[in-house]
This record gives sequence, structure tokens and C-alpha cells, in this order.
Amino acid sequence: MGTTYNVVAVNKAGASEADAQAQIDLALATVNQQMSNWDAGSEISKFNAYNGNSAVSVSEDLATVMAAAADVHTQSLGRFDTTMGPLIELWGFGANGTTQVPTDSAILAAQARAGQQIKAGAGVLQKTQADTQVYLSAIGKGFGADKVGKALESLGLNDYMIEIGGDLYAAGKNPDGLPWQIGIEKPAALSGGVMDVVGISGLGLASSGDYRNYFEKDGQRFSHVIDPVTGRPITHTTASATVLADNAMLADAWATAMLVLGRERGLEIANANDIAVLFIERDTDSADLAFKTVANDRFKALTA
Repeated sequence: MGTTYNVVAVNKAGASEADAQAQIDLALATVNQQMSNWDAGSEISKFNAYNGNSAVSVSEDLATVMAAAADVHTQSLGRFDTTMGPLIELWGFGANGTTQVPTDSAILAAQARAGQQIKAGAGVLQKTQADTQVYLSAIGKGFGADKVGKALESLGLNDYMIEIGGDLYAAGKNPDGLPWQIGIEKPAALSGGVMDVVGISGLGLASSGDYRNYFEKDGQRFSHVIDPVTGRPITHTTASATVLADNAMLADAWATAMLVLGRERGLEIANANDIAVLFIERDTDSADLAFKTVANDRFKALTA
């Protein structure tokens, strides 16, 4: 998927490192074959290449991920969308694009090709619009972390932390016998650092931020985080959103949705759907670059 991964496991079961590596490699290769937009031969790439409306047979894993994506899309009022590639390309944030501010008519045309127009059933996917394209970068990495976790558990390894491209799942205890200590990054492109540390076990964690990929034109900042509803980059003061969930797949998807929604609307939807979220806000009252955190009660309870 064009990114890195890290796995740390506490070996109480006497498993060999070679066996663990083999299981990790197999799990990642399987997810890549199913969901990588970087691989022209993957299931999702072949589905994207199909220009029609008939149901297409896919692996149960891919169908499961697409069904989850549809659920988060609905619950987030359209803010999570795996089919918004045309908008990403239009603003120049795609693989080969040049950043630009598009016209209103171009935005409307791109929006017409997005909107999560996919039906997911048992082992099948179906486009409601023939030229729809699916991109799984905001949910596939999380699913990959979950898949690696199941592979480790098959070897009796139940204390582990898996991170793929910043999305992670942690189970059991770390080598010190504590919940896994995870740093939440300060959303500053240059200074970086850790804003907070949380201890987690049996949970997925993912963060999404707007502070690394953006462009400026005529004094205005345009983030790569695009709201599918407006077709334009977000403009609120939320710099990042971190979500805890039962698995990394949902944490991954909801972190993206929460960042697009922003703190105010995001908290309403998070509380209505029992989502644990921490927002990091730019402090507009400060003369310097400063941030403040806002966590809902569910997030506080899981990290207490």
C-alpha cells in the first residue's frame, strides 16, 4: 500500500521469529492483493477497471471492508467516502496532480462521480455508477493491522502492537506489563513532537491530520482533507482527530470522518454513535502556534 509497518510482540508462547514473520508476510500480502490501489492486479484495482453496473464477485474480506465503509459513510452524514478520488485529483492531491483551485462547475462534476455509490453484499460489490473508483487508503491499512493481529494470535502471541502507516491495533500488555503506550502527535508540520500519550489494549487507534499536505494560494491555505459534501478542503480549526475503536479498520475510517466533520459537529456524531474521539484544535486566541485538546467521555473512559 505504499507505506511502512511495525510489529512488536511479547513472545510468551515460544513462537519462532521466522514463523511470526511468515504469518505477518502472508497477512499483508493477502490484504495487498485484495485492497491495494498501488497494485494494478489487486481485487480493488480490477473492480475499478470494470466499467459497468453488474455485481462483481470479490473476497469476503473486501466485501466486509466495503460494507463497513458504507456504514461509516451513512453515520458520518457522508463525510467518509471511499469514492472521492475525482475530487482529490481535481484539487491536485492525487499521485500525479498539480495543486490548483478548481472552478465551481468542475467541483460539481467531480462530486457527481463520488458519493459512495457502491453496494456491498455477501462476497459481491456493485457500482451504481459505472465509472466509480474506490480508494481504500483511509480504511484498508487499519484492516491490514487487524489481519496481522489475527495471524499473530494463531501462533499464540496475544500481547502485541501492530502499526501500519500510522494506524494501529494493540492487544494484551507491552513488555513492561502495561497497556501499550501510544503517543499522539502534535499537529505541527515542522516542530512535531508528542501532544499526549494514551495506554490502550484490545483496541484500534488511528489519527488523521490536515497539517502535512496542503498548498497556499493568495494567502489562503487549502488542506488535502476534502469534505465530500462541499467538494472543498476543510476550513475549521480542527488540526487532527484520533479515534479508538474495537478494531483498527473502524478507527481508521472514523478518524478520517471526524477530521472532516471537525470538533463541533464531530462530537455530536461521535456521542450519538458511541465513538471515542480526541480532537486537537488550533488555538486561535494564541499569538503563537498553539493547540488544545478536546476528548469526549467515551475516549476518556477507554484511556483512564
